[in-house]
Amino acid sequence: MADIVFWVISALTVMSAAFVVLNNQLVYSAVALLFTLFGTAGLYVFLWADFIAGIQILVYVGGILVLVIFGIMLTNKIKSVRISHKSMQQGVGGVVIFWFFIFLFLALTKAPWVVTDAVEPVGTVRGIGVLLLTDYLLPFEIISVLLLGALIGAAVLSRGDS
Repeated sequence: MADIVFWVISALTVMSAAFVVLNNQLVYSAVALLFTLFGTAGLYVFLWADFIAGIQILVYVGGILVLVIFGIMLTNKIKSVRISHKSMQQGVGGVVIFWFFIFLFLALTKAPWVVTDAVEPVGTVRGIGVLLLTDYLLPFEIISVLLLGALIGAAVLSRGDS
């Protein structure tokens, strides 16, 4: 059952990532990015990296994706700028990506893989929590104040002259 769930999450992640890249509508790309980020968090769960999966959801889905959607909503009234356009280099990019996947496939099939039984880690969150609240407390708080200043600056700039 775990293999089936893994392949479903992997397929969802890859298909939604392709939809993000290939779609011309920014709002639909942002919604597809939501599924891509959730799929990535699901893959982290399969790697027994529960803390990273939680941070993936909190930071990327809760922060970055909301920021992207707000950016789309705040700039949708701009009529002089064309937001979506067709790229002239899609053919060249497609050829480069095709050869990249060929190279990646060859590297994966030729590599000597060592298969062993996986052992679930005892705890992944405790060590990170101890480090964040002891050794890295000052940088963590400085980053939070910096992000708060950026948020206040963005709010002031978005108000304009009114």
